[in-house]
Amino acid sequence: MQPINGIGVAKVVDSRHPDFKGGDLVWGRTGWEEYSLITRPDPLFKISNSDVPLSYYTGILGMPGLTAYAGFYEVCSPKEGECVFVSAASGAVGQLVGQFAKLMGCYVVGSAGSREKVDLLKNKMWFDDAFNYKEEPDLNAALKRYFPEGIDIYFENVGGKMLDAVLLNMRVHGRIAVCGMISQYNLDKPEGVSNLMSIVYKRVRIEGFIVFEFYHKYPKYLDMALAYMREGKIIYVEDIAESLENGPAALVGLFTGGNMGKQVVLVSHEGKKDSANQ
Repeated sequence: MQPINGIGVAKVVDSRHPDFKGGDLVWGRTGWEEYSLITRPDPLFKISNSDVPLSYYTGILGMPGLTAYAGFYEVCSPKEGECVFVSAASGAVGQLVGQFAKLMGCYVVGSAGSREKVDLLKNKMWFDDAFNYKEEPDLNAALKRYFPEGIDIYFENVGGKMLDAVLLNMRVHGRIAVCGMISQYNLDKPEGVSNLMSIVYKRVRIEGFIVFEFYHKYPKYLDMALAYMREGKIIYVEDIAESLENGPAALVGLFTGGNMGKQVVLVSHEGKKDSANQ
């Protein structure tokens, strides 16, 4: 039996690798366990800025942050004034995509699964608007209400019925960055998408991406994210579950929308040098 793997923050206890030494703080793929033996430290990133919560390296300063950056800036090529829609907008990635878009001068709307999350997006994360998709019997009508002139950029985290409705509301030459489709992961048979001809009529570009292909962009992204954070231009919300015993429930909660913001499992305390997993 093997432990669950995920992106975690850890302290190096001992190392035979020339790039790492005991006492180094790192983030990268680790096990959900108190001690991990890492035989392939690529990619494993040293943490040199410890004046921020270390858990941020499982989120805004780690893989989810780089995912938001790559998907929005690199895949979607945004322009000032464009209309941006983000699904699962209060999650680890979505909350950052929306804030990046606002900083570019875009009009931004997000969807989430509760009124509390909608309030978070509108009142703390500077989204222009947001809606609870569970309260919308007709997603196509909802999107037309928020985007009467259509959507330029859709950051896709959900799939299924939401994607089908979005296709009807894309503008000509719109772009869709496909980050994930969480609504489909646990279905025996994935939902079909009926409105694919909209891609042809509107010349929409849909591109899936994997964050690992953008790891070379991480230093540039880290400088940008740290500057935004220190200037108070971006906030990041975490939902921290204490101890490994609560890890399974936290993981399951991701698929039911139980988390508020980035879900983190805190494995152990050591002063400021906490060990955490996403």
